[in-house]
Amino acid sequence: MGGRRPGGRSAADEKVEVTVGRKEDSAVITVCDDGAGIAPQDRERVFERFARLDEGRRREPGGTGLGLAISRDIAHAHNGTLTIEDSPRGARFVLRLPLAGSRS
Repeated sequence: MGGRRPGGRSAADEKVEVTVGRKEDSAVITVCDDGAGIAPQDRERVFERFARLDEGRRREPGGTGLGLAISRDIAHAHNGTLTIEDSPRGARFVLRLPLAGSRS
């Protein structure tokens, strides 16, 4: 999810942190990295099919721009959300999925 490259590498400079938790009736999975991040004006655009930011094209010219769009579609299919939130450094992707038995 978010900035993934072939072979499991990410857009991070050095670190990717994954946290899993619960908030009310949702499971919350957060993936943060210490890379360049995603500008607020591009945070919805990166979820469009075939969207590639200039930095992504420079870093990985062979990508298709489908990964985040597919990831968000999967989240929506499970009544969840996938968003990019503010982070002091790098990108912060947040996946929220309703817990089994919760109302959505």
